[in-house]
Amino acid sequence: MPALNTSIRKVTVSLPAELVEFADRLAEQLHLSRSQVVSRALVQAKTMEEERLAAEGYRYYAQEAQELAAASSRAVAEAVSDVG
Repeated sequence: MPALNTSIRKVTVSLPAELVEFADRLAEQLHLSRSQVVSRALVQAKTMEEERLAAEGYRYYAQEAQELAAASSRAVAEAVSDVG
């Protein structure tokens, strides 16, 4: 998991009791603090969102490249047929 190169800020959040209990059990199992468990969960969610956005961008530009290639090939075909 990548380390965040930022300063640490204390925040107060309200969570359902069952999530706090789950975080505490997970923290105990992993020998981490509750803050570290929450931080890791947020890092994972952030990574997943960045990957989703990157994939969406790749799909968009791939489609754009296909459209450009199709238009270019038509233009080349017309130019070649005009020459011949």
